[in-house]
Amino acid sequence: MLQKTSHFMRQANLIDGEWVQADSGATIDVINPATGLKLGTVPKAGRAETRRAIEAADRAFQTFKKTSALERSKLLRKLHDAILDNQDALAELLTLEQGKSLTEAKGEVGSSAAYVLWFAEEARRAYGDVVPSPWADRRIMVTREPVGVIGAITPWNFPSSMLARKIAPAIAAGCTAVVKPASQTPYSGLAWGALCEEVGIPNGVVNIVTGSAGEIGDELCENPIIKKITFTGSTEVGKLLIAKSASTVKKVSMELGGNAPFIVFDDADLDRAVEGAMMAKYRNSGQTCVCTNRFFVQAGIYDQFVAKLAEASNQLKVGPGVEDGVQQGPLIDERAVEKVEELIADATSKGGKVVAGGSRHELGGSFFQPTVIADAQPSMKFMKEEIFGPVAPVFKFETEEEAVALANDTEFGLACYFYTSDLGRAFRVMEGLKYGMVGVNEGLITTPEAPFGGVKESGLGREGGHQGIDDYLDTKYVCIGGLGL
Repeated sequence: MLQKTSHFMRQANLIDGEWVQADSGATIDVINPATGLKLGTVPKAGRAETRRAIEAADRAFQTFKKTSALERSKLLRKLHDAILDNQDALAELLTLEQGKSLTEAKGEVGSSAAYVLWFAEEARRAYGDVVPSPWADRRIMVTREPVGVIGAITPWNFPSSMLARKIAPAIAAGCTAVVKPASQTPYSGLAWGALCEEVGIPNGVVNIVTGSAGEIGDELCENPIIKKITFTGSTEVGKLLIAKSASTVKKVSMELGGNAPFIVFDDADLDRAVEGAMMAKYRNSGQTCVCTNRFFVQAGIYDQFVAKLAEASNQLKVGPGVEDGVQQGPLIDERAVEKVEELIADATSKGGKVVAGGSRHELGGSFFQPTVIADAQPSMKFMKEEIFGPVAPVFKFETEEEAVALANDTEFGLACYFYTSDLGRAFRVMEGLKYGMVGVNEGLITTPEAPFGGVKESGLGREGGHQGIDDYLDTKYVCIGGLGL
């Protein structure tokens, strides 16, 4: 298996174009969650290595910021092609360290390439303005310039595409980057370094450090050279990063936790709703920030929906992601399994009824059965807590107003989904839901063309869409006077 991936499986950090180890020689083991076996190691870097990476990025920025938008667009197009040329190898590496099926991993790598291509195009569309002047002898211009060196911190659940959404707009804008991938899935992050090297992105433009989250994160937040922090991960950690970035007044963009509701009204196309539910719940074994956390189903079709969802859940093929036909891989680690078990135990103690799955899979390790819980109640923990596993709690509701109120009863506001065939209801509910992203009769809505991000405690800023480059640019107003007109 590793023959295809070995070119990209870098067991070193990339700083200023050099592949290096941690100063101390310390390493972190990387475990395959499907087998529990060690894949390899990566450096356990800290503040000193991060500081060197930041300084390298700063030196690179002095020349990279002067490149033309067309030059940067061409570099990103080359990067896009290199990702697609190596899609199978990159997907295998992703599956080995993260656990998701090869089909999903190939999809993620394809999505990474799509984001790179999108921002290759947006690089040339970071327009400014010429503003009509109130003075006859002056002209007003508004330009947009790269913010400088950015710090990017990404999670283990989408170790390739989360970086695509940060590295690609940074390069498009003319910024340079210091990147920290998650310690559970560092190889997909380090692979970006190999790819950038391959396509001729200058040394120091993209630097990648692995190791102590606390030390690396603190250096990124506190170092005045870093002008922007972009983070995808938990709301808890996001709040810490925002607070730490305040000392140097950095720009921050945060894609944080979710608690996605999935509402099914009596007038919905039931089969379409179940199909959407399977995608919205079980993708990546339920380990995504936009995965459905709470199903709300109207009383008239509640029993039918639960029966169909349970049947479809029982048919999912669980196994190691590298095996043919597998639809659900393992959870990332034992701690994730224990969290799922705790939530199920809480639900059953409060009257929840397990109608599919409910326990660890016979494969052992961190494999878990796709689970459906009927008779879910608002007092259960998953009304407020993010599940991050293959568990589908189904609540019953009576009225449209009740469904919207239940859906909004959370501090989170990332993604939500609802199914109806009533056009008036579609608009009422869409406008009533306090979320950054809404899927109407669709369970999978992420695409590079659209702005991805949340409201409330689910984050700040947007990734993707024409909005995705905004946080990497500063706006400058120039007043030109003395024109003698």
